[in-house]
Amino acid sequence: MCLWPSGLPYCWVFFTRKKFLVRVTSHGVLKMAESEEEVDVLVQRVVKDITNAFKRNPNIDEIGVIPCPEARYNRSPIVLVENKLGVESWCVKFLLPYVHNKLLLYRQRKHWLDREALVDITCTLLLLNPDFTTAWNVRKELLQCGVLNPEKDLYLGKLALTKFPKSPETWIHRRWVLQQILRQFSVVGRSRKQQQQQGEAEQADGERSQQLSDHLARTLHQEMKVCSDAACRYPSNYNAWSHRIWVVQHMAKGNFKVFHDELSSMRLWVSMHVSDHSGFHYRQFLLKELITELSQTPASTTTCSPQHQSSTVPSVNPHHHSDTQANGELSGAEAAGEDERQLSLTTVLHLFHQEMELCSDLIQSFPGHETLWSHRRHVFYLWHQWRREHQHRCSNNGSSESVHLNNSDPGLTEVGAQSCAGRGESVNGQRHASEPMEIDRAPLPDPRDSKRLKRGVLLPAPPGLPCEHSFVSSILDRCSNPEQRRFALAYKKWLDTVMGPQP
Repeated sequence: MCLWPSGLPYCWVFFTRKKFLVRVTSHGVLKMAESEEEVDVLVQRVVKDITNAFKRNPNIDEIGVIPCPEARYNRSPIVLVENKLGVESWCVKFLLPYVHNKLLLYRQRKHWLDREALVDITCTLLLLNPDFTTAWNVRKELLQCGVLNPEKDLYLGKLALTKFPKSPETWIHRRWVLQQILRQFSVVGRSRKQQQQQGEAEQADGERSQQLSDHLARTLHQEMKVCSDAACRYPSNYNAWSHRIWVVQHMAKGNFKVFHDELSSMRLWVSMHVSDHSGFHYRQFLLKELITELSQTPASTTTCSPQHQSSTVPSVNPHHHSDTQANGELSGAEAAGEDERQLSLTTVLHLFHQEMELCSDLIQSFPGHETLWSHRRHVFYLWHQWRREHQHRCSNNGSSESVHLNNSDPGLTEVGAQSCAGRGESVNGQRHASEPMEIDRAPLPDPRDSKRLKRGVLLPAPPGLPCEHSFVSSILDRCSNPEQRRFALAYKKWLDTVMGPQP
């Protein structure tokens, strides 16, 4: 017979008014008593079983409800198999109202619960109903009092998201916890800065700061993993992708490497989820942030505030090479700035070129998906907007860089049109839509090639209206999917209406 943690058989649990909690019929089926006292005993046992399950296995990574209309076996309704925790459904109708009422009575100051009981009750309640805001607020108070640590709350939220991946209250609480972690990191950074100003920089403080930096990098990586898992469990999970945007904005602000790595890793994800609007919106956000970062002046891109430096993982900036020329000799400030601007321009062109190639590959490989056409429209409009702003800056500064972005250049127009039409030709070794789709990581230009970049050898063909019209025509010529044809015609109409008629 399976025993409960107390050592007593499940069917002989005594209490004051009734003789036992559950009785066995002549057919051996357990019948649950209906009195309030019996239910209290039942749910208290279940809450303890959940707590003991986490103590036995601290590596639980998923929760779920096991369909079981009634208690057919003399055992605990909490099932732990490897790293998966299951709750038999028959006990949920008793368990959830019990912990809910207990917590409400505590908040109304009608019932006292110690801190350990609060931790157990809120944990059980949030695993079954993570959108109960009061329970998260109680855990906020426990965290501020030092009863809980932030990692434990992040872990609880991660488990709740395996069952309820779209839970808005869970994502909101995660952001609050992450803010507490960032605030602690910021306080340590300011304290170290004051000590350095006073000449009291100590090795122990430096080690502590390094530990916090490593911890922050691990937290950032874990948040990306949690967001990816939730996005895979629930299609177009707006809450998960919005949280991911918040995380990179606050924990990796100004970090070019993190944003570019995210854009590269998302290449595979969007290729496997071609109808996920939220995932493509996140990719559009990353692309816009990278373009904005690269479009800033060299002085503003090479440095960032101490707060940003202390609240992000170690950054690798694409402009760090600008103090030297390709031959290793020191250059003047003017030549270095010119090389830096030229490399930024080339990097922007590569980003747009790779994104348009990805759109072409996905549209031809997966016809009839409106998300892909919407993404292409957004990328091309972003390119059009950036080119207009870039040419305006160049005209004000008297620079000649805008010559590379002129769509009237016959060479660029011809190459761009051929590549978008899918004729199988390549630009700088890059495959186009007529070849098998590539989802591998696309590298940025090598800073050591700045001389060749300046001469324009490695510049990719920029997007343009002739290129887009040729691409749409190639789709319509061999299109057999009615949805694909409808989306292509809508995109062509958008080009004529917003961008201007075909030249």
